[in-house]
Amino acid sequence: MAVRTQDARRERTRRRSTAGAVLAALLLAPACAGPQDSAGGLTAREVGAALDRRATAVMAHDTDAYLAGLDPRAASFRAAQRTELRNLADVPLESWAYKVKDVSDKGEGKVTAEVELRYRIKGYDKAPMSSSRTVELVREGKGRTWYIAADRAADGAPGQLWQQGDVEVVRGRSSLVLGVGRRESELREIADTADRAVPAVTGTWTEPWAERVVVLVPESVEDMAGLLGSPAASYRDIAAVTTGEVGGGGGRAPADRVIVNPQAYALLGDFGQRVVLTHETTHVATRAYTSPATPVWLSEGFADWTAYRQESRTAPEIAPELAEAVHGGDLPAGLPTDEDFGFGEDPAKLSRAYEGAWLACEMIARDWGDEELIAFYKAVGSSAGRDGAVEQAMHTVLGTTPQDFTARWREYLGDQLG
Repeated sequence: MAVRTQDARRERTRRRSTAGAVLAALLLAPACAGPQDSAGGLTAREVGAALDRRATAVMAHDTDAYLAGLDPRAASFRAAQRTELRNLADVPLESWAYKVKDVSDKGEGKVTAEVELRYRIKGYDKAPMSSSRTVELVREGKGRTWYIAADRAADGAPGQLWQQGDVEVVRGRSSLVLGVGRRESELREIADTADRAVPAVTGTWTEPWAERVVVLVPESVEDMAGLLGSPAASYRDIAAVTTGEVGGGGGRAPADRVIVNPQAYALLGDFGQRVVLTHETTHVATRAYTSPATPVWLSEGFADWTAYRQESRTAPEIAPELAEAVHGGDLPAGLPTDEDFGFGEDPAKLSRAYEGAWLACEMIARDWGDEELIAFYKAVGSSAGRDGAVEQAMHTVLGTTPQDFTARWREYLGDQLG
């Protein structure tokens, strides 16, 4: 989801860094039946009981009870866990729970459990965030008590902000900003910008949504990448991303987080920062109607359309890369594909994809109307799968075909950018 700044001194950043991107399905979905016996006789229920005690201690901020559930011999792990619990102290948790997915007996009184951490932030999350964890437990002495000896992100799963340092909490009218290693004044400015974004999105997206947004601000792009479970190189020029599970198109929205890259975000002016957070907040608002059937050009274009419609910028100012291509006679043959939005793409090509997506939504709003654009978005997202979703929605909502739509879009590009 690219939003570009027009500051010539930051040309490279303008091309790639003023954008966020939906990382749909970044957090693993819940999956587990009832408890099952492991090979050594330990049941998932017993592991669950140990984790339940851990969860109760987290919610109570009870350090003694929290440490009592840890392996007494794991001194460094206990010290790290004490710090982690302290880092969570100011986060307004509404719930914290674990779901056991699998237990493997490692022999000699040791087991490894694959679990899912589920938590909610009070006043912001209607559904829990989820994070896949790998937990190691050991049994000490002659008793049947099992102690946690290790707790880490599962392979390929992202880490959590409180594992990176003490979490500073700043509350806005409609936003909650959680930061690590950043100045409070910086977090306050981000909260103020997010507070402006929420009503701007509500004024555009007519479906009910929480009208609240949670923003995470890690200390560095490396820490940002850790929260996304991806290499830092993928995000160095990206100002913000929105994470969460895509909805099913039926109005149920899982919890979302907007994650800011503090270095890239700081390079933007007020305009760029405002557009970035409005764009990302749009993804939060529309998540319930964004599904695997939704092409990236539609989700990104709609988010850009929402962000830019509040601003007095011309099409060539907003879409300079595409304008340059059109002037040079290089008019796109078709709408951007999902692959065109990959972070590994050439910066200019990536910008053209976002710009073309924005202009597609602009054209729908101009020729069919704002309400029809929203109805089209919902109709696509409500489809059972990608095949035929756009074609059917174009037919039922817009009364057109993909071929006609593409031809009109190409003509629109020429009119707006030529």
